[in-house]
Amino acid sequence: MKIVVDCRYLRVGRHDGISRYTAGIVTALARLHPVEVLVNDERQLDHLPAGLPWHLVSAPTSWREPFVARQVRRTGADVVFSPMQTMGTWGRDYRVVLTLHDLIYYRHPTPPRDLPAPVRLLWRAFHLAWWPQRVLLNRADAVVTVSETTRDLIARHRLTRRPVTVVPNAPDPVPDLPRGARTRSLVYMGSFMPYKNVELPVRAMAQLPGWELHLMSPVRAEHRARLQALAGEGTLVFHDGASDETYRDVLRRATALVSGSRDEGFGLPLVEAMALGTPLVVSDIPVFREVGGAAGAYVDPDDVDGYVAAVRALDDPGTWAERSAAARLRSAGYDWDTSAKTLLALLLG
Repeated sequence: MKIVVDCRYLRVGRHDGISRYTAGIVTALARLHPVEVLVNDERQLDHLPAGLPWHLVSAPTSWREPFVARQVRRTGADVVFSPMQTMGTWGRDYRVVLTLHDLIYYRHPTPPRDLPAPVRLLWRAFHLAWWPQRVLLNRADAVVTVSETTRDLIARHRLTRRPVTVVPNAPDPVPDLPRGARTRSLVYMGSFMPYKNVELPVRAMAQLPGWELHLMSPVRAEHRARLQALAGEGTLVFHDGASDETYRDVLRRATALVSGSRDEGFGLPLVEAMALGTPLVVSDIPVFREVGGAAGAYVDPDDVDGYVAAVRALDDPGTWAERSAAARLRSAGYDWDTSAKTLLALLLG
């Protein structure tokens, strides 16, 4: 069976979430079964194993996307897997498996800023009602999502008649690094979009003298100034796009990874932290409890005092050691090989 994977969402340069998911699942899948890939820019191949057969097709943001199946048919694919749900399918002669990562933008409709203006307008219109999502998903032969939480939401809103399979996200393989000497540092990895609620850990820093909050992602000057004001006398360390090496180095010395997010489809930074034995202090949302388990302290996303108390509780060496051990145990359940085996069974089925 010829399996073709849509890799057009790979970012040229640094990954975003969908890009990292694509690279991780393709790399593991290719170890299990021959795979061919679709790209719209040859530089996307830099994120993939060398030597994979590839096909150049139009970009997913092109006006040609509804008809991209005409190009894909030339590959001779038996089944095509896309890490998004928007891949065009009109005129296909192969099976299609599409992916819906989350339903965040129905509750938080601001689209990512890096999308072209026409796509941003379509994005907002698309998320005004459930029926467009149903149309997209019901074109597929099967649907993938990354968490049980999102699978349950898909069922609750009756978004598809197709079977839904959970193929979890996973951290990239990293060296088996020892823990560094623990510091009073906290780590936030993620964007600064409003639903991420970075304000929760930032406000808490005003009540945590002697602690540092490391913010790893690029941040605009106006956002930086606003966050500094919210933190008061608290210490914020802006990394403005830390390398993977810097991120891991800070994580393995940190007391906790933190997040105040109001909504997520998975929460990959939680697994990345747990793999290094770093506990979690995160908002109390269902997917974080699903992913973090006993490694986390879960706080209402509007409860600054509760967040401060959860951080201070980790000052106790016994509490921290217990959560750290739980983190490593929990992270072992997430790896690309396991996810790829689940996906392969679906594609061959």
